[in-house]
Formats: sequence, structure tokens, C-alpha cells
Amino acid sequence: MLRARARMLRDVRDFFATLGVLEVDTPIIGDGLVVEAHINPVPCQVHSGADGPLPRHLLTSPEGPMKRLLAAGSGAIYQIAHAFRDGEEGRRHSTEFTMLEWYRPGFDHYELMAEVEALVQTLVPRTSGSAFTRRSYREIFMEGADIDPFATSLAELRATCERIGIPLPPNFEHGSLDDALDLLLVSHIEPTLGKPGPTFVHDYPASQAALAQVHKSNDGHDVAQRFELYVDGIELANGYHELANAEEQRRRFEQANRDREASGRSPLPIDEPLIASLQNGFPACAGVALGFDRLLMIATGAKRIADVRCS
Repeated sequence: MLRARARMLRDVRDFFATLGVLEVDTPIIGDGLVVEAHINPVPCQVHSGADGPLPRHLLTSPEGPMKRLLAAGSGAIYQIAHAFRDGEEGRRHSTEFTMLEWYRPGFDHYELMAEVEALVQTLVPRTSGSAFTRRSYREIFMEGADIDPFATSLAELRATCERIGIPLPPNFEHGSLDDALDLLLVSHIEPTLGKPGPTFVHDYPASQAALAQVHKSNDGHDVAQRFELYVDGIELANGYHELANAEEQRRRFEQANRDREASGRSPLPIDEPLIASLQNGFPACAGVALGFDRLLMIATGAKRIADVRCS
């Protein structure tokens, strides 16, 4: 596994060197975060002379520091980074994991999907003969659960989950529509995605845009310009046509903190330098985060993320 991991790391670097994408190395400790309602950072402290212990966090991704480099004129960049998420332990999850993240100025999310496809085919040869399909978020719900996610209700989603046999959490009635859709996606639809060939899912509801731009779809819905890649039922990558509006990004971070408080979680400090970078020359670009450990699982046939982390 050590050799397999080393080969894949080498192949990643060769892939991006050929494209002229620059490798960078950014900090893993920060005092501000890319705030998401359902992702918890690992808290830590640093000591700075007379100031005593200062609260900090291990970063959940290198996104903030990398976007500051983009705003400073770095051009296309990538990073193989350690990332940290508290409370995430399981067959495909680990508190500490390796993330491959890259940004392409001048790309939209469709162009970036093509590059993700080329990378995966390079790193996992058995996928090179597979057709990578692209399906909308609406399509996978219509086909997988006979639900239109843009025209549904909590009551309809509850009935669907009960019909399929998905256990409902105690607070289901008090959750959001997106929480209910995510429950149905993860429990019923996601295991079927990426079979027999890899699948890109795109055009998520605007309420799930996170750090992506929003536009009007062909069928008239406001959708996020983002995608996720699934291979063998495993979510592998999450990409965005990046939002460059500082005020809108702050509004989304603040909403995520309100959602955290509503669910009993503590609010998190916003990455203010990231907001500033969006105000000061952030380029039009697309970016993607890919789970390196999960890709290695797919390439080697490993069943648990712990088996590929060599810990």
C-alpha cells in the first residue's frame, strides 16, 4: 500500500506538471474557516508569547489559503493537503485525511469535469474504458425515488423514506428540506451512483450552492454550478464554478452559522481573508476537492479508508 500510494502521488504530480499547474503548500491551522453547516473543524490552541493560548482550528480544507493565492495572481494551482474534520470516522471517513484540491482560472465547472475525468482515468486505469456520464440532481431523484427535488415537501419526502424503509431521525419534522433530500440521497440513491461507470451529478438546488455560482437551468430552476463525482457508489469529488461575490459569500457563511446554531452546533469564525480576497482581484475560475484516500481505495480495492492511510 505504501508503494501504491507513492505511485499515485507521483502520477498526480506528473499529470499537473504536464498541464503547467503549479503545486503549492499552504497552512493547515487557521483562525477563520470556510463555514459549512454540517462540517465540524478540529479545535486547537497556539501560544504566542504574552498573549497566552489563542483558539485556532485545523482546516477542513485548504480552500481559503489557496483562494488567497489565486487572488494574488498565482494562476492555476493544486495541492495535496492534509485536512481535518471532527467526528468523521467510519469505513470511508477519517478525522484526518488527504485531499487533492485544484483551481483553474478561466474554467467553468463543465470544463473542470472534463479535467477531473482525465485525472481519474490516468490514476485508475480500469476507468479509462468507462463512459463517464453526466446527470442532473433532478434526474437522479426522479429516477431513483420518483421525487422532483425542486417541487417536493417534507411530508412527501417523509412518505417516500417510509415507503423505501429509510429510518427517520427524531428531528426530521424540524429539519430543512435539504436535510431530508440529503437523507434520501445518502441512504437510497448514492449507493447506485457511479455504477457501472463513473457519474457526475450537477445542477444542485441553489440552496446547496455552498461556494458555487448560481444560474437558471434549462427547465427554469435556480441551480448551483457545482458537481460531484461518484465511482462505485463512492462520492469522490466536489467541484464548483467558484463564487466571486464577497457579499454573497459572507451571507452564505452567516446563514451556515445560523443553521449550525439551530441544530445545536457552535457558530464558527468566518475566514475574513477569504472574503477580502473575493473583493480584491479574485479571478473567474473553477475548483474541485477530490478525496485522495478514497481514490486510492478505488484503485486498490481497499474496503476501508484506514487500509490506505498507512497509519
